[in-house]
Formats: sequence, C-alpha cells, structure tokens
Amino acid sequence: MLSEDKASHLSHVVATAIKRHAAVRLVADEERVLKAVKRVVAAELAQEEEIDRKVKAKLASYSRGIVEGSAEWEVLYCKTFDEEIRKQAKV
Repeated sequence: MLSEDKASHLSHVVATAIKRHAAVRLVADEERVLKAVKRVVAAELAQEEEIDRKVKAKLASYSRGIVEGSAEWEVLYCKTFDEEIRKQAKV
C-alpha cells in the first residue's frame, strides 16, 4: 500500500501529465482533477490488494505446502495473479 504522501505525489504526477497532453482540455479545476486521480489510484490499489489476498489464500490452500518466497511460489503467484487480473478485466 502506498503512503498518503506517495499517493499524493503520484496523483500530482498523473494530473500534470494529463494537463500537458495535447489532446486533453480540462474543464474542472486542478483540485477536482487531483481528487479524481487520487480516487482512481486508491481504487486500483485496493483492487490489487484484494487480488493479492485471494492469490495468497489460494496458494496457501494447496496440499503440497508451497513455501512463500520460494522460486516455485513466486512463479505460481505471478501466474495466479495474472489470471485474477484477467478475470477482473472481463467483469
């Protein structure tokens, strides 16, 4: 999870990039844009944390007892995480 300072910094970076893009014309004030970006960042991070929790629970349920942090666990984690991301994208 990002700290409030890091999330705020990231929001400012994104908002600045949006404002500088030639195809974008903002009709809201900067404060509203920052709040909207922060809201999106927070939602994405929350979704990622939920997927992380699901993936870890799924891997923990395997009868083989895969050790977290092992090479096998890392490969399975990445594969399962990607699968969950694709499932979320379809919804």
